[in-house]
Amino acid sequence: MSKFSAAGLAIILALLGGCALAPGQHMDTGSLADGQGEAGSRIALVPITPKLIAMENAAPAPPAIPQALLDYRPGKYQVGAGDVLFITVWDHPELTAPSGSQQQIYANGRLVRPDGTLYYPYIGNVTVAGLGLDQVRQVLSKQLAEYVQQPQIDVNVITFASQRVWLNGAFRQTGTQPITVTPLTLAEALGKAQIDTAQADLSELALQRDGVEYHLDLDAMRRGLYGPADIFLKDGDHLYLAYNDRNQVYLMGEVNQPRALTFKTSDMSLTQALGQVGGLDQRTSKGKAVYVIRGVADLEKAPATVYQLDAGSPSALVLADNFKLQPGDVVYVGAAGVTRWNRLLSQLLPLSAILNQSAAARSNIAE
Repeated sequence: MSKFSAAGLAIILALLGGCALAPGQHMDTGSLADGQGEAGSRIALVPITPKLIAMENAAPAPPAIPQALLDYRPGKYQVGAGDVLFITVWDHPELTAPSGSQQQIYANGRLVRPDGTLYYPYIGNVTVAGLGLDQVRQVLSKQLAEYVQQPQIDVNVITFASQRVWLNGAFRQTGTQPITVTPLTLAEALGKAQIDTAQADLSELALQRDGVEYHLDLDAMRRGLYGPADIFLKDGDHLYLAYNDRNQVYLMGEVNQPRALTFKTSDMSLTQALGQVGGLDQRTSKGKAVYVIRGVADLEKAPATVYQLDAGSPSALVLADNFKLQPGDVVYVGAAGVTRWNRLLSQLLPLSAILNQSAAARSNIAE
């Protein structure tokens, strides 16, 4: 959960003032509009209007995928240290399977050692690191031709271990994935790792490559021209999918289920947030008192902004659906004036009942 500064908490308490002095919650926006008092000098009140929505939507959205990632295309697979090769010499089973044909194929594999070489009968140590499979076959064929007449050789990788990518964060299967002769796409890597959709922030996938960190929005990609299937991963790439536990908005006041909501995607509308908490409490809420408080965590550096929605207007539903919340926003729904009196009465009624019972008891004793 995001942490607010002490000053931020003080301002929120000031905005929600009235709880300690009278039953019910109440936001006094008069001082905000006039710029009076400590809260008014550090907070700007902005009505949510069609003009505001249009201005926010006018800003061009950044590309979902950086061009550098789209431009990368992997070349042919190059053998490296840790790979295990299976070398077939046709019509020469003693070279192909020296451990015997009954053994599993891995028992007859040739490990590429840390120095980039492998050992092969008759030839000895052969440097293969950095070569493609066709190049390895040509090297072996040339050197083995001194001992075998016109050798027919085939080379395959049975264990890929020299090239890999790392995946960490909100995945069910974290760790490494190998890069093979078939290029590995981001879509395939994510599929194998299995995103934990309950804990993941789909808007924040960090890809580190060659000292550069790229930030990807998986949710935005599905609406764009290019997606994860168009990104090829490279040896040494590190992927980190952020958790959503620190990416929250807070709903308070006259809603049916006040609580914190986590962002799973980059955009959560005001309508979606209110819907997830059961909407406004129709018995107690004030239609014009729907506020989005933004920037509370940074009040010491910059003024906060309070966006106000008149939920009773005909266009309120459209405006709320197009108003995008940001992590750290506080959505506060104020109480109707009658609610404060009703709450006062509800607190007085139990006391009245106790007094009545005491009076009746005294009357019975007197009789």
